[in-house]
Amino acid sequence: MLGLAAWGQEMSEAEVNEIIRKFAAKEAEFAKARENYTYRQRFRIEELDMSGRMVGKMETVADIIFTAEGKRTERVVFAPMNTLQGLQLTPEDEQDLRNVQPFVLTTKDVNDYKIRFLGKEKIDEIGTYVFAVKPKQMVEGKRYFGGTIWVDDRDLQIVKTYGRAIGVGKRVEKQRFPKFETWREQIDGKYWFPTYTAANDTLPFESGPLPIKMLVTYKDYKQFKSESTITYGDEVEQPKPEAPKKQ
Repeated sequence: MLGLAAWGQEMSEAEVNEIIRKFAAKEAEFAKARENYTYRQRFRIEELDMSGRMVGKMETVADIIFTAEGKRTERVVFAPMNTLQGLQLTPEDEQDLRNVQPFVLTTKDVNDYKIRFLGKEKIDEIGTYVFAVKPKQMVEGKRYFGGTIWVDDRDLQIVKTYGRAIGVGKRVEKQRFPKFETWREQIDGKYWFPTYTAANDTLPFESGPLPIKMLVTYKDYKQFKSESTITYGDEVEQPKPEAPKKQ
């Protein structure tokens, strides 16, 4: 990889392990925080012929929101007719869209993966640590990420991933999954949120190669703030007059 390890000094195994420990902890913190954000997700996949001409597409736009009771939910706001011809989205594709393409490697999950330090690299003037990641073993029905991640050397969060969703089992034996690239951006000054995922690949089905293009965007992140309060214990104080609410 061009530019890899082009700056900085070599690191010991202990230093690398400490970086992995710290960024996994930051990723766990981010994953928890992201559950309190609303955003709009646009998904579009195109089926191409061998000349690159689009012959079918599927597109959805959904808002990830909270109900009045504070329950996280998804509301589809745009879904034109599906014109895909040879491609059919599966439950595994749905899992990948939600959990693998916006890949998060937390403290809870880090032991499920082999993580190999590749070096240091600057991308868009951001200093990063680069790691190769693959699952140690796979459980049927669970989806995993295999590929490369770039971790910001200051905030210790993933800023880019490149690879493929993988899994095992009879359901996935004949399925094909594209290589994809996901980029994150710093949204609130603290966390790096996924903002787009792109794939431009040819899937090698038994019936023949199928070129596809895919784009997923995540926009309008806003933190959800509940105004409810929770009290504990048996003692009940007399209510105090409410102060006028600010408009």
